[in-house]
Amino acid sequence: MNSPPAGSTEVGARPSAPAEHPAPGSVPSKLAFTPRFPTSPRHAYTAPSLVFPTVMKKFLFLSLALFGATLLRAAPTREALVGRVETCEAILQEFQLRRQTAIPAVVLQHAKAIIILNQFKAGFLIGVQEGYGVIMVRKPSGRWSVPVLIQAGEASLGFQIGAKSVESVFIITDDTTPRMLFSRRFNIGVDAKAVAGPLAAEVERNQGEILNTPLLAYIRSVGLYAGATVKAGHVERNDAANFSLYNTKYTMPELLYSDWVQPPVEVQPLIGLMQRIAP
Repeated sequence: MNSPPAGSTEVGARPSAPAEHPAPGSVPSKLAFTPRFPTSPRHAYTAPSLVFPTVMKKFLFLSLALFGATLLRAAPTREALVGRVETCEAILQEFQLRRQTAIPAVVLQHAKAIIILNQFKAGFLIGVQEGYGVIMVRKPSGRWSVPVLIQAGEASLGFQIGAKSVESVFIITDDTTPRMLFSRRFNIGVDAKAVAGPLAAEVERNQGEILNTPLLAYIRSVGLYAGATVKAGHVERNDAANFSLYNTKYTMPELLYSDWVQPPVEVQPLIGLMQRIAP
């Protein structure tokens, strides 16, 4: 059988595609990478360059907030610890000088202990609140104990932007609640019920009901803080700070309930203030 002449096409045969010659410098087609989900050349591979800085900015904000909280936990000097006691004294004085925050005398008469806190809250996506305070108890003799330094903190969940300082006074109306701090972190409103304390205009009609609550809270906030949060405020003992402040190895139970440590001159004004407003 004769072969078809050159240049002819056999009947029923598929014509062969003309050979393609790659342009100089191009990659052969069988080695070229075709994206699974191709994008237009103008936007190709720009997403990582935009996402990475955004993620890093959020991480930076969070890191700064946590770093600031860590600084508060660094070992302070005795002078700084004295300043904490003096700040708590000033907070209580300011509460009592303002009609809208003054704690009524009948509430103070029921006080078995008092906690004064100074806190700073800052948040970006996750809130951070750190601070310090003092706790004092009324002894069986009726005299008030030395102020014992404590740490305060709070974790929050929810979208938050902003910062504010928070000054709080908690009147404790039973003998059990202060002792919870001896062995563990004390969660305000969880380990013991806490309600907003009555002011002078409210105390008469609420005296019987509210004064039996273990914790009566008086709180003043300064600044702007926007956000819906779930809060778990807590306080805990700070033995290291008290070792430095009182130059002793006695811990919270001995400082609060014994007379083994004589109050240094720096803490006597706060003791005197408590003795005057809650004799």
